[in-house]
Amino acid sequence: MITYKKAKLNQICSMQTLVKKEIESGIILPRSDDEIATNIRSYTLAFNGDELVGYSALHIHAPNLAEVRSLIIKNSCRGLGIGSGLVRELLKEAKSLEIKQVFTLTYQKSFFENLGFEEISKEKLPAQKIWADCIKCKHFPVCNEIALIYYP
Repeated sequence: MITYKKAKLNQICSMQTLVKKEIESGIILPRSDDEIATNIRSYTLAFNGDELVGYSALHIHAPNLAEVRSLIIKNSCRGLGIGSGLVRELLKEAKSLEIKQVFTLTYQKSFFENLGFEEISKEKLPAQKIWADCIKCKHFPVCNEIALIYYP
């Protein structure tokens, strides 16, 4: 049975191990241990028993705008609904915080569309997203990610 829990500081090492291959391939941006620690409250982790099998973060950009980011599922656990469960947990959190818009940048357009997200132009994203995160990406400025938005 999959359970979802808020992250704890002592789980950062396990989180970094899980995401390592996706960072190396350029699918997910690297985040330092310090950056994860600073934002630890934004992360929700998925467990199968005691095993960490995935996580994602709800990063708040403004009073009415947040982002689903750093979504990672262990390779052997993909296709089991864990990613959808994580995103739903984050969307519930966004709704409880009264956030009006949740966006994501992704290569998995249909995955997010199946959860109610709609494609938007990247130009509609906040400038701080581009300069704070995207500039760190090895694909910047030629990016194939798709911007999508959800209205809780």
